[in-house]
Amino acid sequence: MNLSNHETDSPIWRPYTQMKTTPPPLKVVKGEGVWLELEDGRRILDCISSWWVTIHGHGHPALAKSLYHQAQQLEQVIFANFTHDPAEQLARKLLTHLPDALTRVFFTDNGSTAIEAALKMAYQYWLNQGETNRTRFLVFEKGYHGDTIGAMSLGIGCSWWEPFRPLLIEMDTVPFPATFDDDPEVEIKESQALEQIESLLKQETYAGIFIEPLIQGAGGMRMCRPEFLRSLQTIAHQFGVLMIYDEVMTGFGRTGELFACSKSGTTPDILCLSKGLSGGCLPLAVTLATETIYQTFYSDDASKMFLHGHSYTGNPLACATGLTSLNLLEQTPQRFRALEALHRRYLETWLKGHSRIEQIRVCGTIVAMEIITDQTPGYFNTIGSELRDRFLELGFFIRPLGNTLYLMPPYCISDRELESMYQVISKVLDT
Repeated sequence: MNLSNHETDSPIWRPYTQMKTTPPPLKVVKGEGVWLELEDGRRILDCISSWWVTIHGHGHPALAKSLYHQAQQLEQVIFANFTHDPAEQLARKLLTHLPDALTRVFFTDNGSTAIEAALKMAYQYWLNQGETNRTRFLVFEKGYHGDTIGAMSLGIGCSWWEPFRPLLIEMDTVPFPATFDDDPEVEIKESQALEQIESLLKQETYAGIFIEPLIQGAGGMRMCRPEFLRSLQTIAHQFGVLMIYDEVMTGFGRTGELFACSKSGTTPDILCLSKGLSGGCLPLAVTLATETIYQTFYSDDASKMFLHGHSYTGNPLACATGLTSLNLLEQTPQRFRALEALHRRYLETWLKGHSRIEQIRVCGTIVAMEIITDQTPGYFNTIGSELRDRFLELGFFIRPLGNTLYLMPPYCISDRELESMYQVISKVLDT
C-alpha cells in the first residue's frame, strides 16, 4: 500500500477535507450526551451536534434500545413491494406535527437524496399535467441543498460548487435577505429580494422555488425573518409556483419550534427532512408533499408513477429510531425551546461588544456571528481552521464555516456546559 500523506495507517479519504494539509483525525471511542471520548482518554464537548444530526446527544439509551429491538425483528426490506410498522408509524406521527396540507411521505436516506426527490417530484408534477415547459427553478444565493448533482445545481449560489459548474442544471438565483440582531436594513433587503423574485416570475414560467426556511446552514448560518417567508409564499401562490422547503437542517427543533414552517406560519408544497429525523443514529430522510401533488402521480398510466427510489428507502432500523426520536421531542419540547434564551444570556455575559465579532444572530438552538479578519469573508477564510484547532486544544469541537462562528449543541446540554462554550470563545478571541 502506498499512502501519499501523513495518515500512513489509514486508507480513508475524508469528506470536505484537504487530506494533504489537515491534521490527523482524532479517534473517537465513545459518545455520551454532549461529550465525545477520544482514544487517548480526552473528552471533547460536541458543540455542533456532529454536523447537526445528534439532537438528543450521543448514546441516548432510548434510541439504542429501539435500534436493538428493531434489529431483532426486521433490519431491511425492499420498500417498493412491502411496508412495515416503523415506517407507517413514523410517517403518521410526522404528519401530526406538520401543516394539514402535507399528506404524503416519501422515504429516502439522506438530505441530498431528499432534495433530489423534491426536484424530480416538482418537475414531474407539472409534466404529468402536460406542462413540459416547467423546467426552471428559483434558488437563493449562498444556499446549500446537498452535494449530489441536482442538489448542487439548486445550491449554485454556493461558492463550493465552482469546479462542478459545467455539470450542473441551470437555475436562476435571487438574493437571500440575510439579517442579524438590530439590522437597520432588514426591511429594505426583504423588499428588494421580493421585487426581484416577482420580476422573474413575470418573465419566466417556473416549476418551483427552493429555500432553506429561516436559516441557510452551510452557506454561513444566514438567517431571514418569518415575515419574509410569509411574503414569499403569497407571491408563489399568486404565480402558481411550488414552494419547496429544505428543512434538512432546520427541522426537529433547531429553530426553537419543531419545524421552520410551523414557526413562520407557512405551508410549503414540498418539504424535505433529514439529519435529526433519526435522532442522529442512522441515515434517514423524507420528502413530503401535498395531496394535490400526489394525485397527479396516482394514475392507471405506469409512466406517471414517481420514478425515484433507493435500496435503503424506509429502512426499518432508521425508522424505528426516528419514531423514538420524535417521541422524545414530544416529551421534552422545553429542551429545544429554552435554548434561545440561554444563548442570548451568555452572549450578553461573554461576548457583548467584543471587537472581533459582528452580525450576531440567534434562532432557536442556533447562534452565529462573523469573525472580523483582514481576509475575504467566506468559507475559505483561514481563520475557520485556525479557530477549530484552537478550540480542539481546549476540549471543544467547534467547526467554523470560514469566518462564520456558530454553535448548534445537542438539546441535552446543561446550562453550565453551554456557558463554557461562550467562555472558551471569549478566551480564544481575546488572544
